Amino acid sequence: MMQFNGLEKRFGNSVAVRGFSARFDRPQMVGVIGRSGAGKSTLLRMVNRLTDASGGQLLVDGADVLSLRGAALRRWRRDCAMIFQQFNLVPRLDVITNVMLGRLNGRSTLATMFNVFPPQDVTDGLAALDRLGIVEQAAKRAEALSGGQQQRVAIARALMQDPKVILADEPIASLDPLNAKLVMDALREIHERDRRMVICNLHTLDTAREYCDRVIGMRAGEIVFDGTAAELTPAAARDIYGAGDEFNEAATSTSLRPVAPLVAAAAT
Repeated sequence: MMQFNGLEKRFGNSVAVRGFSARFDRPQMVGVIGRSGAGKSTLLRMVNRLTDASGGQLLVDGADVLSLRGAALRRWRRDCAMIFQQFNLVPRLDVITNVMLGRLNGRSTLATMFNVFPPQDVTDGLAALDRLGIVEQAAKRAEALSGGQQQRVAIARALMQDPKVILADEPIASLDPLNAKLVMDALREIHERDRRMVICNLHTLDTAREYCDRVIGMRAGEIVFDGTAAELTPAAARDIYGAGDEFNEAATSTSLRPVAPLVAAAAT
C-alpha cells in the first residue's frame, strides 16, 4: 500500500508540488500527465528521495518514506527503481555491465570498487536483457545502441534491483513512435507479469489511455484529475492542459497502437 498525504515541494517562493494526496491499495500502472512544469518530475524525485519534500507524508506499508535515513533509505531506493528520460547509462561500458549496475545497492563496498560481479548477477542480467528482447546486444557498448534500445537496457537495469515500485520519468519523450511502443509495452508487461507498481510520467493522452489503469492529471503542482483511463474525457483533459497549443498537441498526438505490426522488425 502506498499513500501520499499532502506531499509538497517548494523552491523558495515557488511551489512545484502542492498538497498531493492519493492512495494505492494494490500495484497499478499509473500515468501522471500534465503540461511541462506541472510538477510531474519533481513528484517522482520525491518518491525516490532524489529530492527532499518540503512537507507531507509518503507512507509505504505504514512507514513514512520521507523520514528514512541510512540503511533504511538505501533499502527503499533499492525497492524503488528509477528510469530516466535520458537513460543514465554509462556510455563506454558494455550493456551487460550497465544492467548489472542495478545490483550495486546490495553489494559490498569492496566488490563495488573492483567492479566484481558474481556469476548469478551475470545470469540474471542476461535474463533481464532477454526479457526485453535485446540480449544479443549484451557485449556492445551502451553508446552504440539506439535510443529505444538504451531505454530497454535502463529498464533491464531497474529489474536487477527487484524493485517493488518502478518510476519512469518521461521514458518515451525522446523516442520515435515505434521505439516508444516497445518501451511502453515492456513497462506494461512488467506490471502485469510481476505485479509491480509502475508510475510513469507521460506527455500524451493517447499513451496514458492505452497503457494505464489509473491516470493522475497535474496542473500547477496540484491534482486536477484522478481516475481511470476511460474517465479521461476531452473535458477532463482541458482541466489538465488548458485550451492552448499544448492541449491540442497532447489531445491529437499519434497513438502508439498503429505501429504494432512493425515491432518485430524494430526489435531485430
